[in-house]
Amino acid sequence: MTIRPPLRSALACVALVACVAAVYAQVAHHDFVAYDVAQYITNNPHVLSGLSWANVEWAFTSSWAANWHPLTWISHMLDVQLFGLNPGAHLLENAALHALNSVLVFVLFERTTGAFGRSVLVAALFALHPLHVESVAWIVERKDVLSTCFGLACLISYASYARAPSIGRYVATAIGLALGRLSKPMLVTWPCVMLLLPRAPRPRR
Repeated sequence: MTIRPPLRSALACVALVACVAAVYAQVAHHDFVAYDVAQYITNNPHVLSGLSWANVEWAFTSSWAANWHPLTWISHMLDVQLFGLNPGAHLLENAALHALNSVLVFVLFERTTGAFGRSVLVAALFALHPLHVESVAWIVERKDVLSTCFGLACLISYASYARAPSIGRYVATAIGLALGRLSKPMLVTWPCVMLLLPRAPRPRR
């Protein structure tokens, strides 16, 4: 039986999410790691008091813990608002973001190369590579999985824009880049990555 491309891609995405869940479901039972968590969450009065306009203003105007990443701070505030200081729930959100990122990696490579099998392989390596354990199992690394999510969305939008320019695709790319930059300072380098995409292989028609 021949599986149609859209269904095949959907099944690949489900499989990637299942792989991440199988590996990282255990974080639901993990505790806070002492290193940096007090500074970020357990002893941070702005995060502990949850979402408020005052705390959002603080997130955008402070460089607490030597970082400026307001969107990451807001995500921590939202977690405390919803789950309190339940470390398992905070870590499961990291795992969910990593699963989403794995799907976005697959979408990016499939759309830019048209190579389904190789795109699945690259996304699976991204999903299961041990270098990502720290980003998922350490709550402080929320900035990594969150910025990666917006950064990948930015690249997908930019790949579409490079192929067929439009105002909508340009705005979507700019929003993705801005949100990624608000999540982690490292995405200041993202425009350099974007410049490589027009030279990426194109899917065969």
